[in-house]
Amino acid sequence: MNDKRMHGKLIKPYKINAEDNGKVVENIKTAIVKSGLKDGMTISFHHHFREGDYVINLVMDEISKLGIKNLVLFPSSLGRVHESLISHIKSGVISEIHTSGLRGPLAEFISDGNLKKPIVIRSHGGRARAIEAGEIKIDVAFLAVPRTDCMGNASGNGSKTQCGSLGYAIVDSKYADQVVLITDDLCDYPNMPRSIIQDNVDIIVQLDAIGDPEGIASGATRYTKNPKELKIAELASKVMTSLRYYKNGFSFQTGSGGASLAVTRFLKEQMIKDSVKASFALGGITKPMVDLLEEGYIDCLFDVQSFDLTSTASMYRNKRHFEISASEYANPDNKGCMATMLDYVILSALEIDKDFNVNVMTGSDGVIMGASGGHCDTAASAKVTIIVAPLYRGRLSTVVDRVTTIITPGHTVDVLVTERGIAVNPLRTDLINQLQAANLPLVDMHELLLLSKKIIGQPEAIEFEEQVVATVEYRNGEIIDTIRKRKKS
Repeated sequence: MNDKRMHGKLIKPYKINAEDNGKVVENIKTAIVKSGLKDGMTISFHHHFREGDYVINLVMDEISKLGIKNLVLFPSSLGRVHESLISHIKSGVISEIHTSGLRGPLAEFISDGNLKKPIVIRSHGGRARAIEAGEIKIDVAFLAVPRTDCMGNASGNGSKTQCGSLGYAIVDSKYADQVVLITDDLCDYPNMPRSIIQDNVDIIVQLDAIGDPEGIASGATRYTKNPKELKIAELASKVMTSLRYYKNGFSFQTGSGGASLAVTRFLKEQMIKDSVKASFALGGITKPMVDLLEEGYIDCLFDVQSFDLTSTASMYRNKRHFEISASEYANPDNKGCMATMLDYVILSALEIDKDFNVNVMTGSDGVIMGASGGHCDTAASAKVTIIVAPLYRGRLSTVVDRVTTIITPGHTVDVLVTERGIAVNPLRTDLINQLQAANLPLVDMHELLLLSKKIIGQPEAIEFEEQVVATVEYRNGEIIDTIRKRKKS
């Protein structure tokens, strides 16, 4: 037997006829048949196209037409654009889902208990760990790529679509038994630089369009003008610059929306004043980080997901803007996990409780509406984890007695910054002393909780039924919470 294994996947003897355009087949149907997909197998996708993705829906429709059933769907995340998957759950094409995020009608459908088996929620690092540890075997990976050549050297920089980093797809391409690339830009060989390498690719399909550029570019970032969020962001930047980790060579990660994104802008102002430069910024990369790189205030960007057009273009323009895989980013079992080198991470929250546990997954009505992402990965890894969140949103309190769903355990969270003050985890007496010395407005978490109840009142508890609709895995594979079917009034 001449079969061998490379990068954990089974490699069979393979000959390419260059005159037949390499690995390219005529359509998705042919690719599915050639991949050997059968009932009960596991298929994966990535979410770099965000709300602009066409590929998951197109592939699942073709699978349905072929009569294949009982599949395990293993995307890095799902969004509103994937509502059509509901019909494939009803028809039995999809029997199980593992994902980091879930939003929109599909999330509501699952929250109402319509998938017989609970979905499994993993962080980005936890997903990469599960793949590399062999806990999840991907039979066929269907990976949307903005550009590839006929052998499968693929990148996120195409003539029709651009997504920048393909960090989540890289792991799948290494470990799936069959890798199918789906592109709308089939270019001459060789396509360099490349994110996915040709010796991991089996089949290629060219379509007229694989995604909506507007949904790809704008689906993640939200620049705020909200005075409350700007105040929170300014306070968070003061927390960072008041601690001993703030010095030449420090490192950080910020989020992509609202107050999290604004933190980078305020941080930049202080870095310029102090002539302090960062060694690197990590994670999902945004325009404010690119600006710091190009102005010489960050030495390197490590990009697992490009969040806007500026960061997408920067990865191919700036020599010190590097693409990394999800495993390099946050896999706790990876010997080179970059998150462990972080000084600061700025994260958001739907809810945070008096024990500093954080929920970014379920809304006030118990419906799944978010993503685990790299939240618990970076919180566990960074020297200082800072949550930025308002005390309340509308008539809903952010600070609560107990979060609806634990995504990030409280012992890994160090600071909460709200517009009403800064609460520090009592476990971090070192941070309390430094922030007190900086005369920042510190408050006890219990004071914030009482203030919230005074303003908002005591919310009615969400009622759930017994049926479990989702299990939450921590980054090491341990189940740390479950989500139950919401009870409708």
